[in-house]
Amino acid sequence: MDFGAWVSALTPDELAEPFTFVVDAGGVLRLAPRRSEHVVCAGGEEVLSAGEMSFREESGRWTVEEVSNQSTGYCPDVTSWPAVAEALERIGIARPSGFTHEVVFRRCRSCRELNIVREEDFVCVFCGDDLPLEWNIAELDR
Repeated sequence: MDFGAWVSALTPDELAEPFTFVVDAGGVLRLAPRRSEHVVCAGGEEVLSAGEMSFREESGRWTVEEVSNQSTGYCPDVTSWPAVAEALERIGIARPSGFTHEVVFRRCRSCRELNIVREEDFVCVFCGDDLPLEWNIAELDR
């Protein structure tokens, strides 16, 4: 189905909150209601990116209003933006130049807990050890 036709058929309530999104391994954008899990949206498969996305109509054209990489199911790095941009371009949706809200995920190498880094404070909130500066979620999930 054409994206414009699909999104135009949604109710104002459905459009009022962001959607859960993933960009699957084939580069296809998949959307689900916000309360959906990213892993379910992706059918349990690996993804190129994941997060939340909202849309607005602007001059008769749909555009991404806000987009983040907020997904604790996949913990995508902020460097996953190009996959999102390409998926949106493929279906003709206008977009910002990057994530409008970036979430920095790191896993502690000492206690293995997942952390969301705030204000560039790369310290594990669970054990106090330093967190790596580089994205390391996949490295420690093996």
